[in-house]
Amino acid sequence: MGSHSAEVWLVLLVATIAANLPFVNDRLFVVGPQRQPKRWPWRLLELALMAGLTLLVGMGLEARIGQRQPQGWEFYAAGACLFLTLAFPGFVWRVLRRQQG
Repeated sequence: MGSHSAEVWLVLLVATIAANLPFVNDRLFVVGPQRQPKRWPWRLLELALMAGLTLLVGMGLEARIGQRQPQGWEFYAAGACLFLTLAFPGFVWRVLRRQQG
């Protein structure tokens, strides 16, 4: 088994994009009807679903590389915190843009 840094960077790139999509897009689930303004419960639901999709992408890449390792709750808690941290730029952009307009 060699280094799998490309897969790690791919998951981080997917996570960064997915974490910010609910804040930079006013469509429901990126492709649905446009909502003006899109309410915060929708954004939080989208954020949770994007986190789940990112987790599935990571699990898929891990399974493709080799055997998938079982994870405890600590892994998922740390992953959720990382995902929320990656969403911070989109959240700030949404709040600051709204205050300007």
